[in-house]
Parts: sequence; structure tokens; C-alpha cells
Amino acid sequence: MTTATAAAKPRRFVPRWRDYGRPRELIVRYLLLLFVLGITVGPLVWQFLSSLKGAGEDVFGAGATIFPRHPTLNAYRQVFDQVPVWTYIRNSMVVVVLSVGSQLLFSTLAGYMLSKPAWKGRGLVWVLLMASMMFPFESIMVSLFLSIRDLGLVDHLTGVWLPGFVAAINVLIMRAAFLAVPREIEDAAMLDGAGEWKRFRHLYLPSAYGALLVVTINTFISAWDDFLWPLIVLRTEDHFTLTLGLSRLQSSSFGYDQRLVMAGSVISVIPVLVLFIITQRWFYKGVSSGAVKL
Repeated sequence: MTTATAAAKPRRFVPRWRDYGRPRELIVRYLLLLFVLGITVGPLVWQFLSSLKGAGEDVFGAGATIFPRHPTLNAYRQVFDQVPVWTYIRNSMVVVVLSVGSQLLFSTLAGYMLSKPAWKGRGLVWVLLMASMMFPFESIMVSLFLSIRDLGLVDHLTGVWLPGFVAAINVLIMRAAFLAVPREIEDAAMLDGAGEWKRFRHLYLPSAYGALLVVTINTFISAWDDFLWPLIVLRTEDHFTLTLGLSRLQSSSFGYDQRLVMAGSVISVIPVLVLFIITQRWFYKGVSSGAVKL
């Protein structure tokens, strides 16, 4: 067979799915993905479907079904009628805005300082920062509450926000993002006469947008979903956050209607889902670009 004949021979079509492995491997891979999807997303879908059930349908028990026979939004209407949901949302947004603002400011500045070459005390600060991540929140909860009480911040939203104004993990994320900036680029900027603030603003911050988004999303989720600390600090209903306020639906005063509890759970998770859906592309880029490389 000549070279011209071989060149003229048409290429055999190869399906694109073969690029990802053998058929058996693909089947096992997708079965595992479906299993993980069912574990993570399944409970949320079940809560949503249960919240749509009417008063005569069972949520639990032998007669319960996954899909509602007669879908209705009565549970959501009752939630908004029986508890001040908008007041809870406003309080949660106040805590979230304060938390995101302080986390971005202090974790960015601290991460920038820890990314700089060795300075006196840097090693000690690094060790203390890593050590602080070893202790669970429950181990310092009592001392935190005593400090908040002495400051007169019990039953104030400031008392909910203050213990979490900066997190060690976010400082490490920002430090890793700043370390990814080549040292040669900073040296060139210094030769051009750029000062410390100018280098930080025009060189380091633009390269850390992905990490900033990771910090924002993590802080939003943790502040929005926090339940234990607001339960300890807050006293009056006017100051309750959304997760704390909706937990009242499980009390006997509301008859412990499972549909109301499911509807409240769905309401509390909607802002987190919306935020993640909107920012997921940039979130994964921030993670994959080395934002969590400690």
C-alpha cells in the first residue's frame, strides 16, 4: 500500500465517550456519581416535595409517598403568616454583610502579610494560626459567651457577628493565593517605583479574585446557616436570625406540622442555592487555581 493510498483511507469514527475510559469504567463511575448525588441532593429534594403535600397526606409512615398527590403551597403561606420571616431574613442579612465584609478585609490583609518574606514573629503567628484551627467551636463557646456578656452584646446582632469576624482558614486561603504571585513580577514593580500599597492593590488583589470569591461564599454559607451561636446569644424574637426563628416551627405552639418544618427548611436554603448557582463557575476556578493550597 502506497503512502498516497494510506493517506486517502478515511479515518474510523471513534465515539467521544471512549476518551473517558472503557464502558465498564464509565458505568461504575456514573453509578458512583448518582449514588453521591442521591445522598447529597436527595434529602433536599425530599424536603421540597414534602413541603408541597396537602393536610391529608402523610409525610412519614407506611402511607407516605415521595411525590405529593395534590401539590399545594399552603405550607409556605402558613410559615409567612405565623412567623415574621422577613424580620428573620433582615437580621440574617445584617450578620452576613458584617461577616463577609470583615472576613474579606482582615483575612486579605493578614494573608498578604503572611505571604511576605520572613519578618520577625511571622513563624509564631503562623503556628498560632494553625493551632487555632485544631480546637472545635464547642471548646471555646463558654469563654466566648462570657466575653460577649461582659461587652454587653447579648441579644444583639453584633454579638452574633463579632466572634466570627475573621477565620483562620480564610487567612490561609488568601495567603496561598498571594504566594502564587511570582516574586519576579513584584520585583519588576518595585523597580518601576511601585510602593507597597500600589503593589497590593494593582498586583496582588487582581490575582486573588478567585480566592476572594471562595472566602465570600464560605463566609456567606457559614453565617447564614449558623444556628448554635445565635441560639446562645439572642433572646428576643425581633433579633432572631432566619435559622433560629424558623426552628420555632418545631415547637408545640405550631402543632409541629412536618410540612411547615419542611417549608421553613426550604426557605432557609434558597439564598445559599441561588448564590452558589450564580457563582459556581468562578468558585471552582478559585479553588482549582490554588486558592486552597495551604
